Amino acid sequence: MTSTTLVAVNGTLMRGLELNVNMTIAGGVFVREDKTDPHYRLWSIHDRHPGMIRVADGGVAVALEIWQLPKASLADLLLSEPAGLSIGKIRLIDGTEMLGVLAEPWLVEGQKEITGHGGWREYTGHFRGSEAHDR
Repeated sequence: MTSTTLVAVNGTLMRGLELNVNMTIAGGVFVREDKTDPHYRLWSIHDRHPGMIRVADGGVAVALEIWQLPKASLADLLLSEPAGLSIGKIRLIDGTEMLGVLAEPWLVEGQKEITGHGGWREYTGHFRGSEAHDR
């Protein structure tokens, strides 16, 4: 049995963003950028972090990052996340599933929906390296 797992993150745990230090302290190693399948909606929670929920209809493919994380660190990482975010199964654009950060429905109530942006970086304008020049 492997001692690590892949985790999909769609917000401030991503490289260069506010809570990425929590991912690196937990021993996370960046693997790749990816996208969900087109069944997710995204909200801005007080413009501090996103909240993503899987839906049957009206969703998009949300940009995210895949990280390899020691299984022993997963609980600590989740405990460092803002209230209302949890670990669940995320379906990627290629149909594979892995653990990822999802919002509890109460968290997005009354918040600004940003699904049309396709991701947290796209909403906030925080891009990595030359990516900002490509937009």
